[in-house]
Amino acid sequence: MSTPTPAASPPSAATQGGGGGRARFATTRWTMVLAAGKRSSPLAVRALEELCRDYWYPLYVYVRRRGYAKEDAEDLTQAFFARLLEKDYLRTAAREKGRFRTFLLVAFQRFVANEWDRARAQKRGGGQRLVPLDADYAERRYHAEPADTMSADRIYERRWALTLIEQTVGNLRKEYVTAGKTRDFDQLKVFLTADRDTIPYVQLSETLGQTEGTLRVAVHRMRKRFRELFRQEIAETVSDPNEIEAELRHLMAALSD
Repeated sequence: MSTPTPAASPPSAATQGGGGGRARFATTRWTMVLAAGKRSSPLAVRALEELCRDYWYPLYVYVRRRGYAKEDAEDLTQAFFARLLEKDYLRTAAREKGRFRTFLLVAFQRFVANEWDRARAQKRGGGQRLVPLDADYAERRYHAEPADTMSADRIYERRWALTLIEQTVGNLRKEYVTAGKTRDFDQLKVFLTADRDTIPYVQLSETLGQTEGTLRVAVHRMRKRFRELFRQEIAETVSDPNEIEAELRHLMAALSD
């Protein structure tokens, strides 16, 4: 599947700065973690757990590309999350840049450099499996990644961007399922990634038994909602709404590698 190019949609209320929009932004998962500071709270820990559950795969790919074997990569990733979810790591979060993507990689690099030997002595993070990491599934995905000429850092950035897109597509599908429009989503989702001028509306109209005008409206609404949800997903991983546009540009650049 080619990658969508989420762009040029107005910010949603959850990501706008100022007034009520900023107040809503402050409740995102990453800002909740940062706000905890030295006073880590159950809500902040839960928010960090959710972020780690959603975005563990880029770290797994990173360490595999660094040359670690499958079993070591699984152990290392689990051990890192066990350490990350301890209270002390919340205190380091605010010292990194405001993006969860950056914090996670910097913390992981530090862990690999300084604590991997100790972590290996405590199999799978001392027996704690805090993130549901499916190593077999991860390996299948890893072997489908771009050629080995891509560095560990670059593949981490690319996979981060693709993971955001996958999360967004999943959230969009949930909305369609809830609205009783699962069939519509399954039939039209391929056009989330298509160039607008290449969508074969005439053929679709004959195949799906809907008018061309109806299909144009349906595809337009799906693509618009995808862009809104993508921006919301980015908002969950940055600490300020003013960072969303820069993060969006960064992610699109990573996908173009």
